[in-house]
Amino acid sequence: MEALKQNRVKFISLNNAKKLVFLLILVFLFDFFLFPMPALACEAAEEAETQQMLQEIALEEINEPGPIIINHLPENNVWAAKKVVNRVITAYNSEVGQCDDSPCITANGFNVCEHGEEDTIAANFLRFGTKVRIPDLFGDRVFVVRDRMNTRFSNRVDIWMVEKQDAREFGVKLAKIEILE
Repeated sequence: MEALKQNRVKFISLNNAKKLVFLLILVFLFDFFLFPMPALACEAAEEAETQQMLQEIALEEINEPGPIIINHLPENNVWAAKKVVNRVITAYNSEVGQCDDSPCITANGFNVCEHGEEDTIAANFLRFGTKVRIPDLFGDRVFVVRDRMNTRFSNRVDIWMVEKQDAREFGVKLAKIEILE
């Protein structure tokens, strides 16, 4: 036993080991509490950019009356609004660049190209099949949630349109959305 004790090599002293453990704890706490900061900063910057874009849109709408948007959406007055929220609204159409490799098929398997009516929306904050109205832009027309958007757009609504030009002309808008029963 004495031979083992004599051949034992000290890699680090007890005092240095304590300092190393303390340093590792500090690094861990620093990383734990400050790691979300870059993500939060990025999210705050994106939110500020969205707010600036909405303010610019509002100023444009005040200074210049926009074109009247006419679509081929079904009208329905029998639904009552369960909840009303304000959201940023954009438009998209069935192109590989805007969707995946099967652009006509929505996230829930619905074929919008065969259906041909502009009553489909993509929204990550609503369940599939939820019916909504956007009275400020489309009156009493009813849309159905059948698709999803990129996860970074968690609070936006994207309206499917047949023609790419119609989607481009629609642009980005802020409007009240009525979630129907």
